[in-house]
Amino acid sequence: MSDYVIRSGDRAAFLAGLRELVDFLTAHPAVVVPRHMSVVVLVDAPDSAARQRGVQSVAAPLGVPTEDIGRGCFDARRDFGPISYGVVGVPPRERQ
Repeated sequence: MSDYVIRSGDRAAFLAGLRELVDFLTAHPAVVVPRHMSVVVLVDAPDSAARQRGVQSVAAPLGVPTEDIGRGCFDARRDFGPISYGVVGVPPRERQ
């Protein structure tokens, strides 16, 4: 059993929602789009080493390194144009 939890959702529903958004924005050019957008997957774990392992497990298929951003937090992200797909592990006390 893993010592971390990846807060993931329904993959098919997520992808369908992205396609629906693209179709909507394509059909409605008057709708303003953001300059940058981020999608973030959260990793929960009670200790720093487990959070790092959880973030690394998501970062590996993205082909990006995991960064220690201090105070037990870990981050990894990959940019697709102005859209960032990332994963972050934050200590429970920092999320409160």
